Amino acid sequence: MNSYRHPGLVLTDHRFTVPLDRADPGGETIEIYGREVVASAKADEDLPWLLYLEGGPGFGARRFIGTEAWLGRAVREFRVLLLDQRGTGLSTPANRQTLPLRGGPREQADYLAHFRSDSIVRDCELIRPRLTGGKPWTVLGQSFGGFCAVRYLSAAPEGLERVLITGGLPSLDAHADDVYRAAYPRIERKVAAHYARYPQDVARARAIAAYLAEHRPDCGGHRLTPEGFQSLGILLGGGNGSHQLHHLLENAFVTGPNGAELSDTFQEAMRAATSFAGHPLYALMHEAIYGQGDRPTGWSAERVRAEFPQFGAGAGEGPVMFTGESIHPWHFEVHPALRPLRETAELLARTDWPALYDPQRLAANEVPVAAAVYHDDMYVDTAHSLRTAASIRGLRTWVTSEFEHDGLRAGGPRVLDRLLALVRGECDR
Repeated sequence: MNSYRHPGLVLTDHRFTVPLDRADPGGETIEIYGREVVASAKADEDLPWLLYLEGGPGFGARRFIGTEAWLGRAVREFRVLLLDQRGTGLSTPANRQTLPLRGGPREQADYLAHFRSDSIVRDCELIRPRLTGGKPWTVLGQSFGGFCAVRYLSAAPEGLERVLITGGLPSLDAHADDVYRAAYPRIERKVAAHYARYPQDVARARAIAAYLAEHRPDCGGHRLTPEGFQSLGILLGGGNGSHQLHHLLENAFVTGPNGAELSDTFQEAMRAATSFAGHPLYALMHEAIYGQGDRPTGWSAERVRAEFPQFGAGAGEGPVMFTGESIHPWHFEVHPALRPLRETAELLARTDWPALYDPQRLAANEVPVAAAVYHDDMYVDTAHSLRTAASIRGLRTWVTSEFEHDGLRAGGPRVLDRLLALVRGECDR
């Protein structure tokens, strides 16, 4: 184990070997990486553990610099484990470069079937006794990390001291189609709010989409398309996202020898904002997190989008409707990090996924749970979250419009402070 320091912190690298498939404990193994963080002044103390599960799927745990965001609050009383969930970060990678080692698309899809929250929770339960000596730990789940935490409550509550969830209470029974039917109207509200704030962006976005439809430029192997441009709407789910989108749009064009053209600055910014090179599992496994009840997702976001024609890439003369957190078949045609995985993604879209949650066990829950539910969260439906909150015995909610989906990061220590107070009964809702 390597240990090193940030100001006020001691960090230690941990690597754990776990079975790929728990049903085959003697079979193939993979490596899971976790970064332990503890306050320097408490490094030798026997502190309780807090496990952080990042949002996604497909993202490694956030790389904090010192005590930024919520981490400074956490290390006042916890020893923190920032876990790179399987396939992400410094854990055994799963991407266009490594997946061909599995074989063809069928073998790759079978391998990735072990990368949902049920497998992530099994990893946590194998890791926990190695770190805590068998004691339960506190879990903090952000977004998809909250989905994992609800799976944890369903499958292994004995491993949990308490659970804190931010923007991540999933529906217990909704199909992916239900998720996206609820999502598109929310996205439309966010887009309308953006154009109300920056009305000049209506014409800018329309001009950019028209240029992309005609030229479809190539930016380092990444084809820029109107649909890809619309996907920049994912920015609107964050607290500063509308401003980020506006700043991206405002310098889109330059005048060259042949007239107006998209600037290199804009093209590179769009490529970077819509790239999956660093998190291909997000695209491959995103709809799978909603797959339940032995029914394939079948490119749900694409199918349901057809029910909302205003989101079409060539939807008349109206404002360009940006989209949000959705994955479509065309992603695997335009992105160089995804193009080799197109057939694998198609097989995953046809996969029958078993249920992830146990409503009966959740109804009898005895683990203290607190959840921040962000009002009109663009990524996770508020109504779905509140129904789930009512289905988990003893869960205390904090419904707030003060933050968007990134409240845990943007709110500094305040969100974690509030959830800890809730779960300990130190404050009202």
